[in-house]
Amino acid sequence: MEQYSNLSSRNEETEAPDQPEIGQRPALPAMEALQQLGQTSMPGGESNIFCMTIIGQIEGHLILPPQNKTTKYEHIIPQLVAAEQNPRIEGLMILLNTVGGDVEAGLAIAEMIASMSKPTVTIVIGGGHSIGVPIAVSSTYSYIAESATMTIHPIRMNGLVIGVPQTFEYMEKMQERVVRFVVSHSRITEEQFKELMFKTGELNRDIGTAVGGADAVKYGLMDAVGGIGEALKQLNAIIETRRQQNGIAGIQQQAPYAPFSPSATGAPTETLSGELPQ
Repeated sequence: MEQYSNLSSRNEETEAPDQPEIGQRPALPAMEALQQLGQTSMPGGESNIFCMTIIGQIEGHLILPPQNKTTKYEHIIPQLVAAEQNPRIEGLMILLNTVGGDVEAGLAIAEMIASMSKPTVTIVIGGGHSIGVPIAVSSTYSYIAESATMTIHPIRMNGLVIGVPQTFEYMEKMQERVVRFVVSHSRITEEQFKELMFKTGELNRDIGTAVGGADAVKYGLMDAVGGIGEALKQLNAIIETRRQQNGIAGIQQQAPYAPFSPSATGAPTETLSGELPQ
């Protein structure tokens, strides 16, 4: 009896481990988040700016070899949706150092960034090549480091290629999608962009142009040359402007509204049937 009572008292003294509440997702450890998504949590206090990195090769519908440094678009798109619907996030900063990758995956990421209602700023810190160009210009404001480069070239196709005119037409349409997106989200003209894209002699054994930081701004591809400090300052300025605009709109909505009364001015009033009284 004594052994049983001691055992029961020990069970009463031990506390049950903390369990997450129903509906709450358990917190992802910092090291696991760093290994899986390249994201680190800031110590102490939550920031109103969400930082996202797009590095290596953009992986699309095909899985790349394990030795390749990749960014999976199925990781990026849910993060963009979560940042859009999170009321505590007021702006996004996207760091780019990519060699390009899958065309449709890159365009999907670029369209997601461009369609967000919250202000976004992109920074090309190493390179924003190939399909990384549309992602770089998709934000509200774009920066490029002075030593960074952006390679502009036509799209390529590998694997089995059917040698029919329809294949060329398909690639031409894909190319036009990229051109239209870049031109509509930057200050570069279509003629200038195509000239850089189909230029020969600039790249060894290839067609295209490698544009440096200052040249990218000169062509109107990027907005300014700068780094992390300038990008954060610009993003905070846009956020503050949005706050003021929302504050003014809120004050206007709360202002008392005095409906116009035609009878007070002697004008004829309408009846319920819409006819004027005789």
